[in-house]
Amino acid sequence: MGIFKVYIDGACLGNPGKAGIGVVFYNEKNQQICEMSHYLGDATNNIAEYQSLIAALKKALEIGLDNLFIYTDSELLARQINGFYKVRNEELKQLYSKAKKLIANFESVRIFHISREKNKYADKLAQQAVQQSTV
Repeated sequence: MGIFKVYIDGACLGNPGKAGIGVVFYNEKNQQICEMSHYLGDATNNIAEYQSLIAALKKALEIGLDNLFIYTDSELLARQINGFYKVRNEELKQLYSKAKKLIANFESVRIFHISREKNKYADKLAQQAVQQSTV
């Protein structure tokens, strides 16, 4: 199998506040193969970002993907997972550990920081999850 692209985002109304995640998967031909939008309840923006990564990794394992390029507009998440920033927050440490354990199940996972502009669809899905909670 080729490399699958995954765009992830977490969003919240207030920080902390009502939070949601958005995840979009594309195959090696750049065709969308899956999307997810999920309400988390109250969380911080960083927790929502980590939850989007964890949800993406779980889904990728579920559908049998081995090689992932994951794109996030959270510089903190990308730099922590890639080992450039230390994880200091206790709650984030737990999510970081969970994400790293999931990553170990793949042949290859690379995480890239991208601009918000390039992550619009995952952001839209995360925002929809938050909005559905207020209906």
